[in-house]
Amino acid sequence: MAKKPAKPDAFAETSVDALTKAGAAKELARLASEIARHDALYYQKDNPEISDAAYDLLRQRNEAIEARFPELQREDSPTSRVGAAPSDGFSKVTHAVPMLSLGNVFDDDGVRDFVDRIRRFLGLDADAPLNFTTEPKIDGLSIGLRYERGRLVQAATRGDGYVGENVTANVITIGDIPKQVKAREFPDPFEVRGEIYMSHSAFAALNVEQEKAGAKVFANPRNAAAGSLRQLDPSVTASRPLQFFAYAWGETASLPANTQWGVYEAFAKWGFPLNPLAKLTSSLDEMLSTYSEIEEGRAGLDYDIDGIVYKLDRLDLQERLGFVSRSPRWAVAHKFPAEKATTVLREIEIQVGRTGAMTPVAKLEPVTVGGVVVQNATLHNEDEIARKDVRVGDTVILQRAGDVIPQILGPVLDKRAKSAKPFVFPTVCPACGSHAVREINPNTGKEDAVRRCTGGLICPAQRVERLKHFVSRNAFDIEGLGAKNIEAFYDEGLIQSPPDIFTLATRDSCAEIKLENREGWGETSAQKLFAAIAARRNVTLDRFIYALGIRHVGEITGRLLARNYGTADSFVEAMGVAAKDRASATYAELENIDGIGPTVAAAIADFFAEPHNVAVVEELLKYVSPQALESVDTASAVSGKTVVFTGTLEQMTRAEAKAQAERLGAKVAGSVSKKTDYVVAGPGAGSKLKNAKDLGVAVLTEDEWLKLIS
Repeated sequence: MAKKPAKPDAFAETSVDALTKAGAAKELARLASEIARHDALYYQKDNPEISDAAYDLLRQRNEAIEARFPELQREDSPTSRVGAAPSDGFSKVTHAVPMLSLGNVFDDDGVRDFVDRIRRFLGLDADAPLNFTTEPKIDGLSIGLRYERGRLVQAATRGDGYVGENVTANVITIGDIPKQVKAREFPDPFEVRGEIYMSHSAFAALNVEQEKAGAKVFANPRNAAAGSLRQLDPSVTASRPLQFFAYAWGETASLPANTQWGVYEAFAKWGFPLNPLAKLTSSLDEMLSTYSEIEEGRAGLDYDIDGIVYKLDRLDLQERLGFVSRSPRWAVAHKFPAEKATTVLREIEIQVGRTGAMTPVAKLEPVTVGGVVVQNATLHNEDEIARKDVRVGDTVILQRAGDVIPQILGPVLDKRAKSAKPFVFPTVCPACGSHAVREINPNTGKEDAVRRCTGGLICPAQRVERLKHFVSRNAFDIEGLGAKNIEAFYDEGLIQSPPDIFTLATRDSCAEIKLENREGWGETSAQKLFAAIAARRNVTLDRFIYALGIRHVGEITGRLLARNYGTADSFVEAMGVAAKDRASATYAELENIDGIGPTVAAAIADFFAEPHNVAVVEELLKYVSPQALESVDTASAVSGKTVVFTGTLEQMTRAEAKAQAERLGAKVAGSVSKKTDYVVAGPGAGSKLKNAKDLGVAVLTEDEWLKLIS
């Protein structure tokens, strides 16, 4: 801070020891306001009024009062903002309303399909009016800002959509973001969501400063913004020129309007910055015209955008449409065409994944595409290499699909050397030497595109990758046990399978060489790791299932299974039965879960048919206690019930009925079994209705169903 003398007697307040509790509360309120003002002058306006020493006295006085009266610590306490000692990491925040991602389309036909799907889902005619907001998709970092009584109390990153990182102390330093909204009509609570970004001009200036300081320069504005926001020391974030656009909301006591655009207008009134290119459109042609206009002017913007987002304007229709997987049915991102470049393919490297899949990766001469330096690109599989006929030494055309994933389009044939030979895909695993095969898909009778190592758990590449997956963010998410440490622990024999993670502390206590004495470790870091492991013994069941690394079972499927089976014991017991007898009712129930199907069911059964996998799961459950997911709506009359819809529904579409049932905590199945609780039958119901009557399952008309769920 610039040095300016403090005003005489500026800090001649009553001593801390002499303060009463009421006086202390009043003084903490004054200090919070005063320090916040100086923070704004320093971090946002670059115009400090007092010296460093005077500023430090204010903070020290605040800390001394809080130490004497800890119960009086305020939500806006300066000790949780800029100037506090850097933390060792970010605490986790569970989003009250999940921060899900958007689906993507890449051409005009994709937008037409998006609009048509909405009309079909809602049962609307082709000429029924529908308005959409149309706005640039900012290439930044998503953030959720929670306000209580108008005051910003929490800022959290998207994270995995359900749990993000608490970056409140850093976000408070961003000048674009209101710290206090004084409008009387501002709901309490209210979570504003938007994008934190860095402009091109600010990015260029930042990199100049980084170079002068001998520090690493950033690859692009998005990385610079993300890296700046996730600094452990908020003062670093404060020094970075970050900006914000609002575009959505999460938990709220109420909404100021019944349309998306109406809420945007309220945002602007409350002081939140909106993208000036956002507009309300009333037709498909207008949506596509806006897309073209913004794409044409994209190069002249001072910030990065990678597409246009369309959102259905009416909020009641958004509610009816709901969500599918991790994205809303009522919104989509129309991505811009990928930028292209040419470079030289130096080598094709075969990487072995945790499921044994052998993936060819192109090692490239580094080249900048869309502002990002690219030196690796996946070639997907051997058929793709043959189809594109890419060879080592070729000059290839490269693009970033959706401005994100590096993708090789093909070779520049007139630059190919005469000595270049077609690539021969290996038939043995490069990691363990086991035979590598292409499985026959039982549904199609054709070879799978991917060649897989048959080494299974003896293959070091798979074992290490399975362990990395097990501790990854969306699985057990064990802080301090990242890919580097997993590899080191595996190589040193400390961790060979998931249960070893949870016995590490016990084994370390009697080990000849303790972890704290190993290179790169110490007593504090070792104890922190053990504590982090202990803290993850009670993850939710969906994370546990996902962490097992079962083929075809991702996060969404893990949640489906967790919702349907409830507990780890029920899940493991049922999967054991399903694996032993694929003609059993248990296997049929698994396959019948809406969203599972035969391919996923077979993969799960295959996993539990392997004795070694079962042994690992049983051993793991000695050390961890997966927690059941809460029902979506525990107060609902159909929460936990299994429902089948059949026939033609007259008051809503089938898709809408399914989405509504799932929001109420019901399980929607595709066919009727003894475990079905209700069959909702409309006109034209066929075999499902007959099966329900034969099995004695309760059959409801659409009116009876609506009465039940009301």
